[in-house]
Amino acid sequence: MKVAIGGPLKVAFRPWVEGMENIPDEGAAILASNHLSFSDSFFLPAVLDRKVTFIAKAEYFTTPGVKGKLTAAFFKGAGQLPVDRSGARGAGEAAIKAGIDVLERGELFGIYPEGTRSPDGRLYRGKPGGLARVALATGAPVIPVAMIDTEKIQPPGKVMPKLMRPGIRIGKPLDFSRYNGMEHDRFVLRAVTDEVMYEIMKLSGQEYVDIYATAAKRQIADAAKADKEAEKTAEKAAKAALAQTEREQTSP
Repeated sequence: MKVAIGGPLKVAFRPWVEGMENIPDEGAAILASNHLSFSDSFFLPAVLDRKVTFIAKAEYFTTPGVKGKLTAAFFKGAGQLPVDRSGARGAGEAAIKAGIDVLERGELFGIYPEGTRSPDGRLYRGKPGGLARVALATGAPVIPVAMIDTEKIQPPGKVMPKLMRPGIRIGKPLDFSRYNGMEHDRFVLRAVTDEVMYEIMKLSGQEYVDIYATAAKRQIADAAKADKEAEKTAEKAAKAALAQTEREQTSP
């Protein structure tokens, strides 16, 4: 990953980094980042000396054919762990176990508390199940990370990436040892997650929206569908009006 992808990424895009001193030279830590682009999982590990392990949907590892094998090899090389997302609860438990395993080996575990990419560049409410439970179960410090402008490099629908400098701001580690033994208290999980999201917001400068990104995506999709249906209705009405006008003009 660092040789085949990381080097070319740094040369081509020249990402700037602030707060590198906040990454420990050794030992377990959680990197909790906002999520603007598919490329976030590559830019962040590329600028660090240590390996960072993220989780990825299992489909990336199980797609058949040559393309599927190449994709699986790519994600394995990039340090991604497959998680089956076929069931919401099962996926969450698998992600938590994967994170705990990585941290128990004394490594860096990367996670996106929003659970999915931001649909519009804003920062959305963090999901408390994964991040907080992993942090409290392992006692690992949580390091907030802000990816800057990565969504502008390759916007949805664009094939060729735009050459520009993304940024990465790394905050100071957060210690949640005061909540030891409380990883099953939902109020504690929410408090831990909200504290991390607040630090990410300060680092990124993003507007914060107090709903989940998945809900925002549904709202955007529903609005787009409604707009499309309204356009079709308007088009039908216009055609009907035109036909009526033509009939009136040709009638004796």
